Amino acid sequence: MPERIVVPFGPQHPVLPEPIHLDLVLEDELVVDVVPSIGYIHRGLEQLVLKREFTEYVYVAERICGICSFMHALCYSQGIEHIMNIEVPDRAKYLRTIWSECSRLHSHLLWLGLFADGMGFENLFMRSWQLRESVLDVLEDTTGGRVIQGTCKVGGVRRDIGQEKLDEMHRTLDTFEENCRDLGDVFLNDGSVKYRLQGLSVIPRDDAYALGAAGPTARASGVAMDHRETGYAAYGDLGFKPVVETAGDCYARCAVRVRELYSSIDIIRRAIEGMPEGPIDVKVKGTPDGEYFSRVEQPRGEVVHYLRGNGTKHLARARIRTPTLANIPILVKMLPGIQLADVPVVVLSIDPCISCTER
Repeated sequence: MPERIVVPFGPQHPVLPEPIHLDLVLEDELVVDVVPSIGYIHRGLEQLVLKREFTEYVYVAERICGICSFMHALCYSQGIEHIMNIEVPDRAKYLRTIWSECSRLHSHLLWLGLFADGMGFENLFMRSWQLRESVLDVLEDTTGGRVIQGTCKVGGVRRDIGQEKLDEMHRTLDTFEENCRDLGDVFLNDGSVKYRLQGLSVIPRDDAYALGAAGPTARASGVAMDHRETGYAAYGDLGFKPVVETAGDCYARCAVRVRELYSSIDIIRRAIEGMPEGPIDVKVKGTPDGEYFSRVEQPRGEVVHYLRGNGTKHLARARIRTPTLANIPILVKMLPGIQLADVPVVVLSIDPCISCTER
C-alpha cells in the first residue's frame, strides 16, 4: 500500500482568486481524502446590524461580495420589505431583475475565464473577460458603479434607466448574444475541453440533493432547483425555467453556466420589452418588527438572509448563508479519487466565492 502524505492546497494558489485551504491526503498522485479550512478573511459584517440603521445596512450587505453585490443588496432589501409589508413598484422590480441578470452575466463570464485559465486555455480566458467588460460597462452606465452598484434600497431602487438607454441595451443584446454563443461553442464542443472535463468528479443526483448542493453545482447533477422560479422581483411576470444537466461532472457544471448566459440575455431582453411605467421607489415609514428568511438566486446558487427586527432602527440579528458554504460539502465529496493535477479544475468547478462565505 502506498504511503499516505498530506499536501496543502491554498490558501494562496495561482488558480484561487480567494483564499481557501485544503489539506489533501494523497497516495502517490491520487487524492484519497480532503479536509477544508476556511475563515481567512472573516470580517464580522453581520455584527454591523447593531451599529448601522436598517436603511444603511444595505450598503454593508452589497459589500459582502464584489461579484454578486447587487444580489446581496436585493436579498436584504426584500427581507426588510417583507417584514414591513412594503409593496415595491413594478418598475423597480423590473429594474432589479435587469441588474440581477447583468450581475449573473458578468459573474459567469468571470468564472468561465478563470476556468479556462485553470485548464491552461489562455486565449479563451482573455476572450471571456473581454465579453465581461461590456457587461461591466452597462452596469457603470446605468448604476454609476462597475463593481458596487449602490442602486438597490429598501422600498425600491435609487436610479432609473431611461427609455433611450433601454433601447440601446436591447439593440446590443443580439450582438452580445452572438459573441457569447461563439464563446460557449468552444467550452461545449472543443475536444481538449471535453477531454479535460468529461467524467471528472461525477456527483450523482441523489448525492447532490442529500449534501445540499446549490446553484449550477446542483443543477449540473439534475437537481432542478432555482429560486427564480418562485417569482421574486419580476421573474414571475417574465417566466423562467432552470438550466439543468444530468451528467454531474465538471463538464456539466461548465455547461450549465454557459447556457445560463443565454437564459440571462433572454430575461433581460423580455424585461426591457415589458418594462412598466411608474415610480421606482416608495417612502419607507416605521421600523422593522419581525423576522424573515429572504432568498435570492445568486450566480453560485441560493443565498439566504435571515433578518430579525425588534421595532427599533437597528436590527436585532442578521445571518447570511451563502451558496459556496452549501457547496463545500459537495466539494469534499468531489475530490477523493481524482489526480492531484485535476484538483484546481475541480475546486474551480463549484465557483467558490470565499468573501461571501466568510463575510
